[in-house]
Amino acid sequence: MKKIYLMIFAIMLLVAVGTGCSNEEAENTEMKGQQVELTVSAAVSLQDALNDIKESFEKENANVKVNYNFGASGALQQQISQGAPVELFFSAAEDKFDKLVEEDLIEEKNGIDLVGNDLVLVVPKDSDKELGSLKDLTKATKISIGTPESVPAGQYAKQTLENLNLWKEVEDRLIYAKDVRQVLTYVETGNVDAGLVYKTDAMSSSKVDIIATAKEDLHDPIIYPVGMINDLDHSKEAKLFYDYLQTEASIKIFEKYGFKNLK
Repeated sequence: MKKIYLMIFAIMLLVAVGTGCSNEEAENTEMKGQQVELTVSAAVSLQDALNDIKESFEKENANVKVNYNFGASGALQQQISQGAPVELFFSAAEDKFDKLVEEDLIEEKNGIDLVGNDLVLVVPKDSDKELGSLKDLTKATKISIGTPESVPAGQYAKQTLENLNLWKEVEDRLIYAKDVRQVLTYVETGNVDAGLVYKTDAMSSSKVDIIATAKEDLHDPIIYPVGMINDLDHSKEAKLFYDYLQTEASIKIFEKYGFKNLK
């Protein structure tokens, strides 16, 4: 009987020691800082630059993981308006960003116009179409642009074509895409004769040639605002990443991919 009591006592002692160790490990974990995940909804044209920035940011901030939700700015803005859990919004158009400001989802003081871009005409590398300028689009059979209602690049493309008095002439030849990267893919694969995309996207591809750059007075300014969503669970970490996007190191990455520094 005595042996049984001794065995029970020994088991209880081991459990107590194990519990103490677990508590100590938990305390140590808390001291190191809990892992925080941020969701950033961003225009798909920012993908390459933001992936580089994420890598360097997470090396310096080991307890923060950045998750991107890339897409067309209009679609992303609607998701956030409908309650999608997002910490930051990085738009390719001011009007989509301003919509969230109007809805009190972003405060103006928590946003900044960070970078800019150009709109360019691209054709497949092996193209035999004689396209030397935007006005030569009348020679193309199929032209791709982003859907103007939801894709800022498509909106800028429509403005450019209208201001060149080409819209009505080429409208029935247009192939609409869900975002600017899809436009680029259509051109790369030869599914269309030409496309209007951002300069930064064209620079990322070895399968297209840039034929012309749209003059700035042909469309609204191509500005990328970024801001923090109100009432965040992780406002401290969101501010940390928001500030990091504005550092000299981040701006250099944006410039490497062809973006203009608007700071």
